Amino acid sequence: MTEADTRARILRAALEEFSERGYHATSVRELAERVGVTKTAVLYHFPGKADIVTALAEPLLDDLETTMGKAAAAPDPREAAIAGLLDVWLSHRYLLRMNLRDLGLTASKVVFERFRDGMLKANQLVAGPDADLAGQVRGAQAIAMLSDPVVLFADAPVDELRAAVLDGVARLFGTPAASRGRRGRPSVMSPETIEAAHRLYDTGHSAADIATALGVSRATIYRHLPEAE
Repeated sequence: MTEADTRARILRAALEEFSERGYHATSVRELAERVGVTKTAVLYHFPGKADIVTALAEPLLDDLETTMGKAAAAPDPREAAIAGLLDVWLSHRYLLRMNLRDLGLTASKVVFERFRDGMLKANQLVAGPDADLAGQVRGAQAIAMLSDPVVLFADAPVDELRAAVLDGVARLFGTPAASRGRRGRPSVMSPETIEAAHRLYDTGHSAADIATALGVSRATIYRHLPEAE
C-alpha cells in the first residue's frame, strides 16, 4: 500500500468517525484502529486532528472559492451564486452533515477563515452590492435555505433535492415556480445538473418535464441535451 493510499484511507475513516461520533469525541488512536494502522502512521500524514479537518475540507473550500469567483463575473451574480453554492453543498453534502454534529470544521483556523470569507462573498453576491439590512438578511436567509435541506436530506436523489431547494429560494425572492416561466429561467446548467438531465431523459422523461424538475428553460435543456428535441 502506498502512502497516498494510506492517506486516503485515513481521510475516509475520519469522515465516517467524525460523522458517527463527532470530531471532538474521536481520538487519533481510535481513528488509527479503524484504518488498521498505528497512531504514529496517522500522525505521519496529519500532525494533528485539525490537519485532518483541513484536508477533508480543502476540496469543498476550493470549489466554494472557484464558484463564487465565477458567479461574481456572471451576467446574473445572484442566480449564479445561488445555483453554484447549492451545487457545492450537494457535492460535499456528507462533509456538511459531519459538521452538523459538533461543528468540527471550526477546529481548523484555516478552514474556518476560508469558509467564513467564502460565505461572506456569497452573501454579498446574493444580497447585491447596494443591499440594505433587510436585503442582506434576505440574502443570508437564501443561503441558509441552500445548506440546511442538503444536510437534512443528504441521501435524497440529488436532482430532486436540487430542484426543490432552488424552488424554495425562488419563492423567497418572489419568483415561485408558477411565475418563473414568465420571468425567465436560468440558462446555465452545472455539470451535476447536466448529468441529472441525462439521467431523467434516459428514464423516459420529456424535455418539458426535465426543465420543470431542474428549474431551467426547455431551450436550455435542448442546448445541453439536443437528442431531446
